[in-house]
Amino acid sequence: MEILYEDNHIIAINKKTSDIVQADKSGDVPLSEEVKAYIKEKYNKPGEVFLGIPHRIDRPVSGVVLFARTTKALTRLNKMFQEHDEEIKKTYWAIVGNLPSQDSATLIHYMVRDTEKNKSHAYDKEKKGSKKAILEYKLIGRSQRYYLLEIKLLTGRHHQIRCQLAKIGCPIKGDLKYGFPRSNENGGISLHAREISFIHPVSKERITITATPPLKDNLWKEFYQNL
Repeated sequence: MEILYEDNHIIAINKKTSDIVQADKSGDVPLSEEVKAYIKEKYNKPGEVFLGIPHRIDRPVSGVVLFARTTKALTRLNKMFQEHDEEIKKTYWAIVGNLPSQDSATLIHYMVRDTEKNKSHAYDKEKKGSKKAILEYKLIGRSQRYYLLEIKLLTGRHHQIRCQLAKIGCPIKGDLKYGFPRSNENGGISLHAREISFIHPVSKERITITATPPLKDNLWKEFYQNL
């Protein structure tokens, strides 16, 4: 487990592609339980360890995940994530197989979530039950067959980056659900939560946490070394 940041109120982990953030029907041990075990051992805490989950990323995605170590931090982070997009800035990297029509752009779509299929659909115009989704991307790297995009997430919708990039003809490498033709060997997708910047819930200072992509993957390694 790679710890990126830790203090009395929060802890941030560089999540591996295979990790789930919190327990689900798979029955696999979630990252949250690993973090609790780490805190219990390191600080010799008796009884149950408190750990709040204000923020999640999808199982096939790697990168920064933020946890709260106190109820005060959890309450404030929950509010921040839900209401104050300007206080939290999230940056992702995505590897795609198709070159977007523009090197940089702001994408605005209206997204509808299909809970039965655990999938979202993006539309150019507002639809009943849709939510506005906004992201900015720019091309920051290219290899012989693939392209690296940096994405600033301006809203937080279900599968937003995956869905919006697929909508412009650039599904993320390995993302079968959104139209990429082949899976990745590790079963994940080439989407990485690169950085999160936010106002600390207690100290009120701006904290920026950055996560290295999974360098065991040769394509990530190539892009990372060439930046």
